Amino acid sequence: MQYYLNGFRGGDPDLRNAAPNRRARGGFAPLPDKVDVLIAGCGPAGLCLAAQLAQFPQIDTMIVEPKPGPIEKGQADGVNTRTMEMFQAFGFGEKVKRESYWVNQTAFWSPDPANPGHIHRIGRVQDVPEGSSEMPHTLLNQARVHELFLDVMRKSPARLEPDYSWSVKDVQVDREASEHPVTVTLENTGINAGEVHVVRANYVVGCDGARSNVRRAIGGKLHGDAAHQAWGVMDILANTDFPDVRQKCLITSASEGNTLILPREGGYLFRMYVELDKLNPDERVAQRNFTADHLIAAANRIMAPYSIDVKEVVWWSIYEIGHRLTDRFDDASEGHGPRVFTAGDACHTHSPKAGQGMNVSMQDSFNLGWKLAHVLTGRAGPELLRSYSAERWAEAKRLIDTDHEWSRIMSAPPGESKLDGGDMPRFQKAFIENLMFTGGLAVKYDPSRLTAESVHQALAPGFEIGRRFHSAPVVRVADAMQMHLGHVAEADGRWRIYAFAGQDPRGLYDLAEWLGTADTSPVLRHTREGEDIDAVIDLRGVLQGTFDTVAYDAAPAMLKPVKGPLGLQDHEKLFCVDHKGAGDIFEMRGLDRAQGCMVVVRPDQYVAHVLPLDARAELAAFFEGVLLPA
Repeated sequence: MQYYLNGFRGGDPDLRNAAPNRRARGGFAPLPDKVDVLIAGCGPAGLCLAAQLAQFPQIDTMIVEPKPGPIEKGQADGVNTRTMEMFQAFGFGEKVKRESYWVNQTAFWSPDPANPGHIHRIGRVQDVPEGSSEMPHTLLNQARVHELFLDVMRKSPARLEPDYSWSVKDVQVDREASEHPVTVTLENTGINAGEVHVVRANYVVGCDGARSNVRRAIGGKLHGDAAHQAWGVMDILANTDFPDVRQKCLITSASEGNTLILPREGGYLFRMYVELDKLNPDERVAQRNFTADHLIAAANRIMAPYSIDVKEVVWWSIYEIGHRLTDRFDDASEGHGPRVFTAGDACHTHSPKAGQGMNVSMQDSFNLGWKLAHVLTGRAGPELLRSYSAERWAEAKRLIDTDHEWSRIMSAPPGESKLDGGDMPRFQKAFIENLMFTGGLAVKYDPSRLTAESVHQALAPGFEIGRRFHSAPVVRVADAMQMHLGHVAEADGRWRIYAFAGQDPRGLYDLAEWLGTADTSPVLRHTREGEDIDAVIDLRGVLQGTFDTVAYDAAPAMLKPVKGPLGLQDHEKLFCVDHKGAGDIFEMRGLDRAQGCMVVVRPDQYVAHVLPLDARAELAAFFEGVLLPA
């Protein structure tokens, strides 16, 4: 972690220097009349977006929430490995690892053939496929995830905080206006309930849930179906004779339905998803008047011969499985670019049992955040924003289709959860087949201006274009620090070029020299006068030797750049292979040892291009298609 670039300052290194032009806050501070971005909703999607934009104090961001304050318990809890990688970029991945429950194994239970009224364990599966990510699959209270994002916002240069007790009532877009064309009518939901305030914005993002007013305002509708199946979820403190209570469990009974057990952080708490009754086609779950006692009784019936003795119900809820997807994620039309966006549950809803809701919602806004920042800071033209709906709608459709099948398997009638002619239950097989999906690692963006064709993919097959950058161990040359290469990336809107040397390091060094000095360099073309050389495109070099064989003084200036107001040298740009057995990144990712290569990575950690080290015209052309000249 680097934090003395602008001079020495004691105290919390995560607390950034406050921007002088930030908005005044406090109990009696007025709401703004104009903002660059207005975010509706303080759920995972909204807070993830706000935390990104808070790093850019020149972008005036406002986030509103109808509730009077942050949530304290309940709602989602699963954090998949892809999201953990994203948390690392926000700076709190290690904190989540320390506080959370790690899902290491998943156990499967089904009716005992010798006594069908009782369940027995029929198998276990490693929850995260070997080598798929350096991060674990974790379980953590959604409220804590919110607090971690809020902490990033509070410590950012913008000192951004939500405006609670305000909801979006209406959104209107003036297509003829070039500045602040979106008029948002806010309604107070707190002490001054009913009070109205109007804000003009350049962009609005609706992260306001399945009943989104933002989505309705742009004519978006959720299309899909319902399974007409009631489920309950409860977080409980309880004792039980069930032996796998501290493992993730998928349990199917012969006649009483199915349940999932998810151990929670803290060592004692656990969550149960409990199948309840089938609903009539015209019936809603609220009409059944279920209580927490219904959930506990159903769980005990399903788990026979085991039982649970509940000491405290921390939180519970009843829901009906539905799978719905809106036809568009923004208000773009043929002649006009998008001004209003939706993310998370505002544009896709599904069952919670695959653990994707919170994760996919945050990935939506992580995709959108850097694009908004690029446009609002003049790095890219507004046409970049059209890529958000194109990329995220396809992934939401994949989520809906996969979760639809998974939900049907989990709610299959007795006798229909078995594989034809096999010993493995259908739900166990489906779980194994979808491990990469549930880990958030199945996302692959199609070729576009942001994701190149796979012409040179053979140079780095382990860094597949369109998929997230799959980190691997390296050692930092300057101080022999063991680390993961992907962990140098922060959620700061910058592009990365990871340049891997061939047998002769001169290919890497020549590339670095060109990037730092040539008129045709994309780094120089897109970096403004007075900015640090890595303000837009961050170059990192990786050599094939070990740190003790590297002549560090021979490295070019671009890999030891001088930065900041004091002109301090950055010694954290050059890496080599790990010398302590953690793994050789060249071997692990199949990198071409003879030629080397460069891997271009987007600000949201997805691989955008793979190129030979001497493909300078292609590299410049790629960035020319995304970024505006400085």
